[in-house]
Amino acid sequence: MLSIIIPAYNEEHRLPGTLTQIIEYLKSQPYCAEIIVVENGSTDDTVGVAQRFTAEHSHVRLIRSVQRGKGIATRLGMLAAGGQYCFMCDADLSMPITEVAKFLPPKLNSYDIAIGSREAPGSHRFGEPAYRHLMGRVYATIVKILALPGFEDTQCGFKSFRREVARDLFASQSMQGWGFDPELLYIARKRHYKIVEVPIDWYYNADSRVSPIKDAIQMVRDLLRIRWNDLRGKYQTSNVKCQMSNIK
Repeated sequence: MLSIIIPAYNEEHRLPGTLTQIIEYLKSQPYCAEIIVVENGSTDDTVGVAQRFTAEHSHVRLIRSVQRGKGIATRLGMLAAGGQYCFMCDADLSMPITEVAKFLPPKLNSYDIAIGSREAPGSHRFGEPAYRHLMGRVYATIVKILALPGFEDTQCGFKSFRREVARDLFASQSMQGWGFDPELLYIARKRHYKIVEVPIDWYYNADSRVSPIKDAIQMVRDLLRIRWNDLRGKYQTSNVKCQMSNIK
């Protein structure tokens, strides 16, 4: 039923704990699941770590990407996934894996895309410095102005897609880096998929890979590129009514 896709770049230290927690959690669940680690051009032993887990656990898979970029890695995993629900998961597991139940039946039904939100009513942030929260809110405001009004947290690294929707959207994705999140949601709105925001518990990780200045500039460029792609007619639309809601 579930595919968990983990993009991994230089994650030899965090990946073992993350995979162990996910594997232990899945053992107690009544459904079948797979874990797909997409190695993304690492220079450390990320590949070796993943291979050791694949050798011991038949439901853990490793895909290696020849190109760098979180967007590329996530795309490869999503297009290879076989689960009814395809769940994008950051390698730092800043959202406890137990929260994945909020994205699956019986707690959540009848959606195309469910995005984890650190801002939706009922969500909780733990240990985040005030300056990082402020930076996140500034970027979220820019996203709303330039591309996605109505969304409070497009960059949370935990999102679930119905398999058919994942294959449609990721096949159309063009952003290779951090901008792939808003691009996917922008395309989803153009194609009138049903999108819901799911409040989650989220724990700040001081080992974040985000560069506040460099990545913020690139994100703004990506947002402008999304609008330019749309003006050029790159993102097609459908006739299905789009819906957004907060899941409490």
